[in-house]
Amino acid sequence: MSFKAIFKLVVFLALLFLVLYIGVNNRQAAVFNFPILDKKTSTDAWEIYFGMFAIGVFAGAVLMAGGGHRSKGPSKGEK
Repeated sequence: MSFKAIFKLVVFLALLFLVLYIGVNNRQAAVFNFPILDKKTSTDAWEIYFGMFAIGVFAGAVLMAGGGHRSKGPSKGEK
């Protein structure tokens, strides 16, 4: 396993710990006003932290898995 992969894993686990630590210590309700939906939503703060973390992990995974197409060079038969 490369150093880069281990470093990414350590950072990921540190962020996960931070989200869980914040969620455990913030059990009060959070009220959000979504102007587009024209309604207020109330939920526990830990659910918002976890949801934002999950969205970030998903977005990062999509960006890291993105296309990475290599340009074709001349084939061995062509010069």
